[in-house]
Formats: sequence, structure tokens, C-alpha cells
Amino acid sequence: MTATEARAGGAKGKRPQIVDMAWDPITRIVGNLGIYTKIDFANRLVTECHSTSSLFRGYSVFMKGKDPRDAGFITSRICGICGDNHTTCSDYAQQMAYGIKPPPLAENVVNLGEAAEYIFDHTIFQDNLVFVDYCEAMVKDTNPGVLAAAERTEAPRANVHGFRTIADIMRAFNPFEGSVYKEALKVSRVTREMFCLMEGRHVHPSTLYPGGVGTQPTPTLYTDYLSRLLGVLDFVKKSVAMNDDVFDFWYEALPGYEEVGRRRVLLGCWGAWQDYNACDYRYASMNEWGKAMYVTPSVIVDGEVVTNNLIDINLGLRILLGSSYYDDWVGEEPFVTHDPLGNPVDMRHPWNQTTVPVPGKRDFADKYSWVMSPRWLDPKSGEHLALDTGGGAFARMYAVALNGMVNTDYIRSDGRSVRISLPRSDQLPEMTLEWTIPQWSNAIERNRARAYFVAYAAAMAVQFVNDGLELVRAGDTRIFTDFEVPDEAIGCGFHEAVRGVLSHHLVIKDGKIANYHPYPPTPWNGSPRDTYGTPGPYEDAVQDMPIFEENGQDDFRGVDIMRAVRSFDPCLPCGVHMYLGNGKKIDKVHAPMWGAASHG
Repeated sequence: MTATEARAGGAKGKRPQIVDMAWDPITRIVGNLGIYTKIDFANRLVTECHSTSSLFRGYSVFMKGKDPRDAGFITSRICGICGDNHTTCSDYAQQMAYGIKPPPLAENVVNLGEAAEYIFDHTIFQDNLVFVDYCEAMVKDTNPGVLAAAERTEAPRANVHGFRTIADIMRAFNPFEGSVYKEALKVSRVTREMFCLMEGRHVHPSTLYPGGVGTQPTPTLYTDYLSRLLGVLDFVKKSVAMNDDVFDFWYEALPGYEEVGRRRVLLGCWGAWQDYNACDYRYASMNEWGKAMYVTPSVIVDGEVVTNNLIDINLGLRILLGSSYYDDWVGEEPFVTHDPLGNPVDMRHPWNQTTVPVPGKRDFADKYSWVMSPRWLDPKSGEHLALDTGGGAFARMYAVALNGMVNTDYIRSDGRSVRISLPRSDQLPEMTLEWTIPQWSNAIERNRARAYFVAYAAAMAVQFVNDGLELVRAGDTRIFTDFEVPDEAIGCGFHEAVRGVLSHHLVIKDGKIANYHPYPPTPWNGSPRDTYGTPGPYEDAVQDMPIFEENGQDDFRGVDIMRAVRSFDPCLPCGVHMYLGNGKKIDKVHAPMWGAASHG
């Protein structure tokens, strides 16, 4: 079974020339990612793809028996990039379990911290990692014909970003040399400062707790945050224009490139930024306060919203084993038989999951990954959907646009697009940007959406500063709600990590954690084939994908495959080891400086 229909592309019809090629590890934060492919060089096509993770971490195992109040601090260490997203999500789950609601000012601080994190993380990933695959040095090496065309092509939005040609933009992203590459590093410093003003420490927050925060908001705090935010808005506006120019050019320069990384529109978004006027963290009202989030939770299939009800999203979660190294837990006594509304909870739901690792030899016909296969059961079709996050930004933009529920002073959504209004900045005037739902869910559109969501997060940050100052000026200084840990309770938190859906499910018995399962975006995107043979999103996006790289087998870099996988934002890459079939192996260690010596 496949999630995406067969696609056109490649010079099909020639006698196949199949070569095994693997990139392992593409080291990421959540596990060691490996991509194993079979490539038909005669027809320029990826015929098979498997996504593996060679690292078992086991947070769900050692969380048992812990004091639930420690959950946010422990789970923040799951990731060295988006640890604050885990702390926030854990606090959401605990607040449901404890039956408490933080004061409005505390929610405001969390929202401001998370907005800064989105801007920081998306910027450093997009400009210092993703765009290395589109920079002049890489394109010269893999698609010199495209670079020649870029030299001749005027940049349509030069009046915004200041670069005359598309090639000029590409040069600006050359690692450690390009002007945009270097400026993005400066922006990452400033946005981290914004984050630390609100959450204390990056990336493991020191001031976020269930029930509230330890940051005392003052007018000076908001001024310090806002001054930094306004200082990066020129960069944010220029980034959207540069991304649009490069990606629009890419479609024109390489007809058919929409097939790179393309799969069905199967998107999950769990929502972001609570509206403190609506959110009380009660499970019974989760549908209502979920819809009030400043990013609308949704399951989207083939361009249609299947549900935007967080209760339905929660009940539809299923953890399948399939090709992963674990024993099944079905048949054991469930932790949770029914949710607080009386709805039955499946044994494959995170509340009932038991992690039983069983190491084994990698076998692509059987078990080959430590990543399980999270799926969402569509009650209408009965399918276990292999949802992806679109790298986070794509699913969020799509969900906001399609639902049309988010309408603030700076964001307007209408069922087909999102309009983002940014105030005047140092060099550029007030500007309204519009992201429109694209035709494809592919590598280019995932990457394009990331630049737009940086602008979205910046616009919401301005809104949150205004909201916070209004609370402070009204004399509201409360930042914490007292609570007692109950002997027995359940809770669930839904949030958007930078790269997509994040959920934490908590079961408390005798005042201790009896079961705890965090599900970040990487297991969704990087999952292997499940029990029904459905490939995970990385596998699905790469398999049957045409190859546009001009290099032949001997000097093949696999840049199209890397663009497809990296478009999902699988955290930070450190090194790549590349294996070519017939016993030939090339090790390429990616040093920070472009062109650093490699060994083989």
C-alpha cells in the first residue's frame, strides 16, 4: 500500500540500472536518521526508499514512577533544539491533569517565548541549513545549467531584498561567505535573546512550570523584547521575498520539479498559542479552546479539513508497530479505558502504550527502525493515515488558511490564504504578505511556507506584546496558579513544535507518573512502513521521485533526495555517510565550511 499515487517523471522506458544508495546517518536530534534507496540511473528515478533510526532513547520507559511535576524539565531534554516546545506541551498536559488554568499573563509569556522560538529555529534551519542545498556552490556542483539560467534571470522582488539576479540570491546563501547566511546567524542570536527574556534559558526553559511562569512581566521586559523584534523585521520581510523569487525560478528552470518530495496532502497540525480568554485546559471543552488557538488544529486530507476538533484528533491517535523493533502491548491491561467524556480509548492510543524494545538486525522486509509508526485513524474511511507535518510551517499555514478561523489585528485567514501584516521597520515600510494554499505538498512548498511562518510568528509576537502590556497596565500581575497533584488523573497536551505536531499524554496513579508518552513530529515524518505496509512520509515523499541532479552515478550527491527529506525539517544535520552499491562506500563528513576536505 502507498500513501501517494504513482507520479509522472523521469525518462521511463529505458532498461533499469538499479543502484543501492544510502545516507546513514543523517544525524538529527531525535535519533539517527538513515535514508536507504534504490535508484534507477537509466530512468533517473528513485524506485525504493526506507527511513531508519538506529537510536533507542526510551523516555517513556524511565518517566514511569517520577513526580509528574518534573515532567516538563525531563522531557525538555528529549531535544536540544526544541526542548521548550516539550516543556510547554508537558505543562499543557499537566494543567489538564491537575485541573488548573494559568493566569492570563503567564499564558502571554509562554506565547511570546514560543513565538521567538519559531522565528529563531525556522530562520537558522531555513537560511543556514536548507538553503545550503540551493546556494550557488551546491547548484554549481549539481545543476550547473540551473545556475547559468539563474545568472541571466532578474529577481522580480529585487526592490524588497536588493539582489539583482536569482544567482545573486544564491550566492548570498553560500555557507560562511554569503551575506544572508551571515545575517541569519546574527538574527538567531537576537531571537534567542527574545526567547530568554520570556523563558529564562534556551533551549531548556528555567521559568516555565505547570500552573504558570517564573518570569515577572514588566513594561521594560516587553520593551526589551519588542525592540529586538522590530530589529529583525527587515530580515523577515526580505526573506519571504528571496524565498519566493528562488522557488518560483526553480519551477521555471526545472519543469517537473514539483515532483521532488511530493506526496498526497496528508497533514496534521495540533495547534499553537493558547487564547487565555478561551482556554481552561478542561478536556470537556478542548474542542472549543482548541478552535480558539492562534494556529487552528486540523487533520487535512487531499485539501479538505477532516476535523479541527482536538477531542477527535486525540481519540484518533494510533501507535502502530509494523517495521519497528518493539513487542506489541495489545492484550495487556489498559491504563485508560475511556476519556473524561466517556468515549472509549483504543489500546493503541498513547495513553495505553507500553514501550517494549526488542533489538534486532535491520531487515527491510521486516524490522528496520527504532521509530514506531504514529497514525491517525480516519473514522470515515477506516484508514490509518500517515500524516506529515509539512516541516511544521506548511501544515500550520495550510490549516490556518483552510479553516479561516484566525483573525487578529495582524493575521487574516479566509479559507484559501493567510494575510500577514507586519509593521514598519528600519528600512522597509509596513507590509502585508499573503500565503495562498499551493497546488502541491512538496519540498519547495514546505520550504517556502517556513519563511512565511517566520513572518506569521513575528506578527503574532507583536500582537502578544500589545496584549501583555494591556494586562500589565490594567494592574494584572498574577503569573501562577497553585495546585495539588491528584492521586489519579489523566491529561493530554497538544502543541506545535517548530517542525510540527507535538503531543504529550500523561497518566497519574498514586500521585506518580504511571504512563507518559511524548510524540514529537519526527516519529510522524520519519516513521517506517506500518502494520498495513503504508510507508512513512519521508519514504513516501522520496519513493518514485524523479532525479534532476546532473551528476552521474560516480559523483552523485543525491541533492534532490536531501532536499526532499530536509524539507520536513528533521532537526540539525551533522554528518552524512553515503554508501553506493557493489561494495563501494564514500564517507562525506559535512564540515561547517563549504568545500572542506572529505575523506573516502
